[in-house]
Amino acid sequence: MNSETEDSETEDADEGRFRRAYARDFESLLAYATRRVEQPADAADVVAETFLVAWRRRRELPDGDETRLWLYGVARNVLANHHRAGIRRERLGVRLRRRLTAVTRDPGAEVPERLAVHAALGSLGDLDREVLTLTVWEGLRPREAAIVLGISAAAVRTRLSRARARVREVLGDDPGCAGHVLDVLTATTPEEGR
Repeated sequence: MNSETEDSETEDADEGRFRRAYARDFESLLAYATRRVEQPADAADVVAETFLVAWRRRRELPDGDETRLWLYGVARNVLANHHRAGIRRERLGVRLRRRLTAVTRDPGAEVPERLAVHAALGSLGDLDREVLTLTVWEGLRPREAAIVLGISAAAVRTRLSRARARVREVLGDDPGCAGHVLDVLTATTPEEGR
């Protein structure tokens, strides 16, 4: 017999031993995993991972009754990894929930202020409103806004001052909490040389 034939026969024997172990031990491993996880789908994942390891290591599968014990050992290690991953996911979830709770506000709380700011912006002429939003919301310097609008930087500065004064007149001096819309009143214009 040549070495290629021997390798093929060994591979066939290893595959046959794996198939027998799968057919014989699948149900008992599924029951084992089901009793140790919270969700049935997790048990199926554990068993699938166990048999994936067994397939990869099929040459190491012991013969006879030892196979089932070996599979239980693999399943135990897979379960340990599953539980550790669950603990990491839970810790990450707790951290994310804390962070989201700390940074999120009730969007409904800003609605009255947003409506007031939009009304104040609506009271401006088109060019004044565009100057204000380009410099505050888009972060453009007056000379950059001037290029966009096709007017002089001095005209932008004049219109910006007038637009802010008009918005303050409509809204009052107390802008409430900071936010994208309310930044029209509170944001500083980027400094630049005249």
